[in-house]
Amino acid sequence: MSTTTTNAPGAGAPGKRKAPAGEKVADWADGRLGIYTLAKANMRKIFPDHWSFMLGEIALYSFIIIILTGVYLTLFFTPSMGEIEYHGSYVPMHGVVMSEAYASTLDISFDVRGGLLIRQIHHWGALIFIAAMLMHMMRVFFTGAFRKPRELNWMFGFLLLILGMFTGLTGYSLPDDLLSGTGIRFMHGAILSTPVVGTYVAMFLFGGEFPGHDIIPRFFAIHVLLLPGIMLGLLTAHLILVFYHKHTQWAGPGKTNKNVVGMPLLPVYMAKAGGFFFLVFGVIAMIAATFTINPIWVLGPYRPDQVSTNAQPDWYMGFPEGLIRFMPGWEINIWGHTLVMGVFIPLMLLPVVLTAIAVYPFVESWVTGDKREHHILDRPRNVPTRTGFGAAWIAAYLVLLIGGGNDVVAQFFHLSINAITWFVRIGFFVVPVLTFIITKRICLGLQRKDREKVLHGRESGIIKRLPHGEFIEVHEPLAQEDLHTLTAHEQYRPTEIGPDTDEHGVRRKVGPVEKLRARLSKGYYGEDAQIAKPTAEEYKEITSGHGHH
Repeated sequence: MSTTTTNAPGAGAPGKRKAPAGEKVADWADGRLGIYTLAKANMRKIFPDHWSFMLGEIALYSFIIIILTGVYLTLFFTPSMGEIEYHGSYVPMHGVVMSEAYASTLDISFDVRGGLLIRQIHHWGALIFIAAMLMHMMRVFFTGAFRKPRELNWMFGFLLLILGMFTGLTGYSLPDDLLSGTGIRFMHGAILSTPVVGTYVAMFLFGGEFPGHDIIPRFFAIHVLLLPGIMLGLLTAHLILVFYHKHTQWAGPGKTNKNVVGMPLLPVYMAKAGGFFFLVFGVIAMIAATFTINPIWVLGPYRPDQVSTNAQPDWYMGFPEGLIRFMPGWEINIWGHTLVMGVFIPLMLLPVVLTAIAVYPFVESWVTGDKREHHILDRPRNVPTRTGFGAAWIAAYLVLLIGGGNDVVAQFFHLSINAITWFVRIGFFVVPVLTFIITKRICLGLQRKDREKVLHGRESGIIKRLPHGEFIEVHEPLAQEDLHTLTAHEQYRPTEIGPDTDEHGVRRKVGPVEKLRARLSKGYYGEDAQIAKPTAEEYKEITSGHGHH
C-alpha cells in the first residue's frame, strides 16, 4: 500500500510526496478487496515450460476469439423462421423465399462491413477450439495428468468438450441453410427414435411438427446464452483449480511432487501468453481469410423436401454420425409401436462411451489403489495399457469418422458405399483391438530401448577393433539428467488376491469385485505390461566394466 501520510484531511504533510492518482485508486481497491495480498500470493506463481502445455492455451484463446466474434455477429443476426422474399446484395438469390435467419446471414456475409470475415473467424475458431480441447485432453490422458488431485478438473474439461460440441451443433444450425437444416432433420429423427418420450421431446423442442417455427429462436438462446454461460463457469473453475493444484511438470532433475520448476507468472509467463494469444488470433484470421467454410449462399435456404449432397456435419460430430450410419436398419414392432433400433442403439451407446471417458481417472485409481497426489507426468511409453486404451479410442473415432462421411469417401476414392459401410461395421470392433495390441507392443519396445540405453549408454557410431580382432561399437554414457528422466517413473506391482485361507486355516471369501480388480491390475502392471527398469545395482555392475563397451 502507499506510504503517503497526511496531517489533516485534504492537506499533505510537509516534505512528503503526493501519491499519484493511480496509486490512490489501487490503495482504495486494496482496502476493500485485498488485491495487494492476492497479487503477492499469485503473481509470482511458477509455471513449467513445455510445448504440450500450449494446447490448453490454444483452446482458451480460441474460446475468447469465439466470444468476441460471436458478440459482433449477434448484433446483426435475426433468429426468426418467419419467411420473407430476398432482395439483398446477393443477386442470384433475388426473389427466393427464405427465413429471416437465412436472409440475415446473407446480409452479414455481403452487406455488413467485415461480416464475412468475422463469420469465417467464428466458425474456424470453433473448429480449432474443439480440436485444441480434444488434443489437450489427450495430452492429459496419455501423461496421467488426471490423477489425484485433478480428477475433478478432468471432469470439468470433459464437460467443456461435450458442451463445446453441442454449442457448435446449435451454432452451425442457426443460418437455416440447406446443410444445417439437414443436420437438424437428422437430429429430429434421432429424437423421435427414443421410445415413449421421443415424440413429446421433439414436439416441445420444435414447437410442433418438423420443421416448426421455434427451433431457430430456441437454438439461438441455447447457443448464445445457456451453453456459453455454463462453459464460462466451467472454464473459470478449471483455471482456478489449475492455480490451486499447481501445474503438472515432466520428470527431470530437481523436479518432485512437492515443487514446480519453471517461470513466474509475471512478467515472463504473461508476456509469452499475451504474444501467443495474438499469434493464435492471427493464424485463425489468416485461415479464415484464405479458406472459405460454410458458404451458405451456394447451398440455398433449407427446404424439408430437399437434401444437399455431401451433407456432413463438422468433424467433431463424426462420432455419433458414424454410429448411426453403420448400424443396420433394424426395427421392432411392439403393440403397434415401431422401435427404430438402428438409431436408438447408437444413441444409447454414445453416452456409455462418453461416461467411460469421464470416469476413467476413478477407474484407474481404483485399479492401482494409489491415493497419493501426483504432480509429475508419465511418459506414455511407461504406461502401455493406458496408452493402448487411448490409442484404441482414437482409432475407433477415426473409423466412425469414415462411417459418418461414407458417401464422400466413396465418391472421392471411387469405392462402393456398401463396401465402406461394411468396413466400418467390422472395423469398429477390430481396428481398436489391433491398435491397442500394437500400441502396447510399441510402448514395451520403447521401454526395452530405454533400459538398454541406461545400462549401456548411447550408440556413438564409432566402431572399435579389440586386440583379439572383435569389432564393437563404442557406447557413450548418458548424462545424469538423461539417466534421471529415463528412470524417474514409478512402476506399480499388480494387486494380489492373497492366499485362499487366513492364518487360522479358514477359507477366505473373495468377492467378484476384488477378483476383477486383481485381473485388471495384472493387465495394467503385470509382467507382460511393463519392462522392469534398471536398478542401481545393475547400473553399477555394468558401468564398472563388466560387459560394458
